[in-house]
Amino acid sequence: MIALADRAPARPTEVFARRHRVRWYELLPWAAAVAGYFVFPDYLALGSQILATILFALSIDLVLGYGGVITLGQAAMFGTGGYTAGLLAAHGFGAPVPGLVIAGAAAALIGAISGVIVLRTRGLAQLMTTLMVAVMLYTAANKASSITGGANGLQNMVVTPVLGLFEFDLFGRTAYLYCLAVLFLIFLVMRAIVHSPFGRSLTGIRESEARMNAIGAPVFGRRLIAYTISAGMAGVAGALIAQTTAFVAPDALSFVTSGDILIMLLIGGVGRLYGAFVGVPVFMILQDRFAAIDPVYWYFWIGLLLVVMVMFARGGILGIVERVATRLRWQR
Repeated sequence: MIALADRAPARPTEVFARRHRVRWYELLPWAAAVAGYFVFPDYLALGSQILATILFALSIDLVLGYGGVITLGQAAMFGTGGYTAGLLAAHGFGAPVPGLVIAGAAAALIGAISGVIVLRTRGLAQLMTTLMVAVMLYTAANKASSITGGANGLQNMVVTPVLGLFEFDLFGRTAYLYCLAVLFLIFLVMRAIVHSPFGRSLTGIRESEARMNAIGAPVFGRRLIAYTISAGMAGVAGALIAQTTAFVAPDALSFVTSGDILIMLLIGGVGRLYGAFVGVPVFMILQDRFAAIDPVYWYFWIGLLLVVMVMFARGGILGIVERVATRLRWQR
């Protein structure tokens, strides 16, 4: 028998492969999404909105859950992507996939420019700076009514079939599969980022920025890269919703939109990669139910749920699942 001390240390490629190994439970959200296409054919329009919103929540999770950047301004990038795709579709360039790419690039550009300022601040100042970016773009969208449609929103969008083959139908079948495919591809990229050395360094920056500075890590540069990638993801999410609904309004740039997404992420679990897949459907389904029961004060019940989650379920729903699984393992 070979002694433990004689064993060669794991090579970086082996460690990387172990981190990227897909566990069986990681397939559950995708199996549920595929099953939803067949089980709930009358709710595919809502389903496509949920899938696009999950992507939006993932973009925040990258900078907040892994990078430790406090933000209430992610709606600025989300709305930028939506308006970019909308303006392209309203002016004769309604090809969905190129529109997504251009929308993501436009949002990433906004993220890179604003990130240079935002990431030089900390704490409350950082939170307020991100909020001001969203407020500025929201006001600009309202003022430029001749371009954006103002408070009435951008209309007259003509979105062509996906890849020239799959036309958007009234039942939402194409929209659902389109959103699912885009979410899957971008999630693979985010998963690779999170498990890469770059992603590990982001977690280190979140845990102790001073320590990462002490070992010579380029803290500002890595946060800026993550913030830019996150902005691009949010822009793609905004473009998805704009293309599948053929409408975009200034509300997409509102800080309330960012606040809702943060609540969804807190419910599911921040910094857990799959927290968005849990928190977004739970929030949107409960929102629908609470609004049906109490149309005026439904937000009170959402707020009460959030208070309960913060007090008794740290780490969100996935945090509860992890603690239960750990306890069961210890009892064996």
